[in-house]
Amino acid sequence: MKYWYNGSAIAGDQIQLSITDPGLIYGATTFTTLRVYQSLDHELTNWKGHCDRLETTIADFHWQSPNWDNIRSGAEWLSNDYPVLRIVVFPDGREWVAGRSLPVDLAERQQKGITAWVAGSELSRSLPQHKTGNYLAPWLALQTAQRLNAQEAILTDLDGNWLESSTGTLWGWKDNGWWTPPLVDGILPGLLRSHLLSSLSHVIEQTWRPDLVREFEAIAYTNCVMEVIPIHTVLDRETQFQYVADHPSFQLLRECFTV
Repeated sequence: MKYWYNGSAIAGDQIQLSITDPGLIYGATTFTTLRVYQSLDHELTNWKGHCDRLETTIADFHWQSPNWDNIRSGAEWLSNDYPVLRIVVFPDGREWVAGRSLPVDLAERQQKGITAWVAGSELSRSLPQHKTGNYLAPWLALQTAQRLNAQEAILTDLDGNWLESSTGTLWGWKDNGWWTPPLVDGILPGLLRSHLLSSLSHVIEQTWRPDLVREFEAIAYTNCVMEVIPIHTVLDRETQFQYVADHPSFQLLRECFTV
């Protein structure tokens, strides 16, 4: 294993941090995760979009800007061996780039769909407009989902409205169109979400109230690594929702990955 940290290429699977580092104590980092399609400059990789996301959060938090050349160098080095990269920036500008493989069952999930579990509002994300290292609530939601034999969790607000999955954006098919929760409900402004919004001919952004989710024929979640994952079953306390995992509408989403 190898990773890139603070301007250096490092072999190994351990990183050394000060015990007073706010990134360690508070999760005070910002990060982005990208999938490399052939190269960092491929349109679907969206290198600029991922860097812009980091830069926006750094500016909003008044953190020190990182060495962007170092970040690019680390990403280039790791992309030779890994299709997925996670780029992390600390408040003082240090960068950390790590790589990983795609999930071994990704194709099966994309084709057959998964089961998701609806989490309570206490497991909502911190600072949802930003991707920060404080990802404890979504992680706990996902761990609970997996104990219930589900593969993903759905986060909710105080009114029980569905917001997003623990790792991506929700999409529902209804009345011959795609529906997705709006940003004002407190969800991450995902890069793939923006790409799909600009690529699809018609998308309705509306709060996913409990009555609305019952009306969807098909639902899925998306992120930059997994692309489109249908959800065929949702576990919501004593209720189960069933959706069509092979609905033809999914092709409209998948076509957005051809350039």
